[in-house]
Amino acid sequence: MKNLFAKILLVSVLISLFAGCVQQAPAGNTTPTSTPTTTSSPSELRLSTTTSTCDTGLLDVFNKKFEQENNVKISTLCEGTGKAIANGELGAADVLMVHAVQAELKAVANGSFINRTYMMYNYFVIIGPDNDPAGIRNASNATDAFRKVAAKQSPFVSRGDNSGTQIMELSIWKSANITPAGTWYQSIGKGMGDTITTADIMNGYTLSDRGTYLAMKDKIKLTILFESDQKYLFNPYHVMAVNPAKFPNVKYDLAMKYINYATSAQGQDIIRNYGKDKFGEALFVPEEDAGNVTSP
Repeated sequence: MKNLFAKILLVSVLISLFAGCVQQAPAGNTTPTSTPTTTSSPSELRLSTTTSTCDTGLLDVFNKKFEQENNVKISTLCEGTGKAIANGELGAADVLMVHAVQAELKAVANGSFINRTYMMYNYFVIIGPDNDPAGIRNASNATDAFRKVAAKQSPFVSRGDNSGTQIMELSIWKSANITPAGTWYQSIGKGMGDTITTADIMNGYTLSDRGTYLAMKDKIKLTILFESDQKYLFNPYHVMAVNPAKFPNVKYDLAMKYINYATSAQGQDIIRNYGKDKFGEALFVPEEDAGNVTSP
């Protein structure tokens, strides 16, 4: 009996000692529990733009900086300027970057867009085979160059996509009093890159913005044959916001941030330098450097 009592007492003492060993450590020795940090999801800005800003690679650099500094994800839709404007007129974009002056002004006048701002320019160029079968190198102006192509019925490839480039092309044909038609004239309904590639395959001519040509020149045989017409070949780019009074759901404040960025010292500097390292010259001239080269 005495032995049983002694065993019970020993077990009780051991339990007490064990309980003391597993007591919570003093507060000073606790390891703090970290609270996970959370970051807000980026806002989305819908940009509708012409193919040349995409084909040249400019927007890869230009948009990335804006996204990083504003916690924004830009959803970019690259089409011809005509389609870009149509998207904006349906409220399917927040901001546009386009290059067809008369179409832009018409869309602003009908209330679809506001705060249209000149951001950069380059020039259209007429490119073709180096042996220049139509003889446009010595043309007096762009209309004369187009007349020579039509007279020889040399292959000519048109974008045919209601882009700023095609709008300019059609205005040159109109000025030359020519309605292009026939097997020599191909309207393909494609962007600038595809149009240049098709003209290269056909050993023909086309009208291109200078930036896209420079970005592609090492992949094709075509060369710049005419570029000196200031009247018809000037190619200004503008940004403009979709009108929130017409489409209340657009992100107008974010669109205005983007427009201000496009004309800021930072944005203009990106435009000024883009292409110099890869192509030997900038593909666009920022508005800041335009001087007397103004835009309507």
